[in-house]
Amino acid sequence: MDSIWLVLGLALLPALGNFCGGLAAEASRTTDRRLNYALHGAAGLVIAVVAVEIMPRVLESLSAWLIALAFALGGIAYVGIEKLVESIQRRRGQQGESSQSSVWMIYIAVSIDLFSDGLLIGAGSAVAPSVAMILAAGQVLADVPEGFATIANMKDKGISRKTRLLLSASFALPVLSAAALSYFLLRDQPESFKLAALTFTAGLLTVAAVEEMLSEAHDSGEDTHVSILAFVGGFVLFVLVSAGLESLLPQS
Repeated sequence: MDSIWLVLGLALLPALGNFCGGLAAEASRTTDRRLNYALHGAAGLVIAVVAVEIMPRVLESLSAWLIALAFALGGIAYVGIEKLVESIQRRRGQQGESSQSSVWMIYIAVSIDLFSDGLLIGAGSAVAPSVAMILAAGQVLADVPEGFATIANMKDKGISRKTRLLLSASFALPVLSAAALSYFLLRDQPESFKLAALTFTAGLLTVAAVEEMLSEAHDSGEDTHVSILAFVGGFVLFVLVSAGLESLLPQS
């Protein structure tokens, strides 16, 4: 029972990061350039989570074909979800989409991202608590700019402050439910199955970073040299955080 409370506590961190990013957007002037830099930094963090923490671990234990299959399935799953959201958006557009319905599409997209964070943390917890802690640290850092972007979009569409804050707080629900679901499904499975699930989430997150975060960053404003440095900085930040946590946590 103690383990599930640890999983849920770690799963709250990405939601907290998202909420803090939203509060930053509430308290400051949101510009396209700031949004561009923040999203590049978030993409760098997510790529680092996959490259530094997940892939080296699975490469030690899984065969190449299983890694390739699980990663591909994760990427395909994200594309499928994105297609579903786009079809709903097109249907809304044909019906004369209002700012309210547009906000709900933003909410669904962010909920899907946080659901994937929960899957990652739950799968990591099934492998080892120390793995989940490091993954949660990476995701909380990446979710701060996502929360900033979400609230900035809602402000642009004229949604009231109270509604924005309530929606931002409710993002805890998808990440908690996904973490609990993946943990209970994976905790009694063979190690290879747990690592394959971790690889699946790596594929999903990689596509999300490239297709969602970087695309949104490019749409929000023209890239500059600072954008590139923000991406590199996000990657470097996770490497340092991961190394620091690994030196403090018991080895799994």
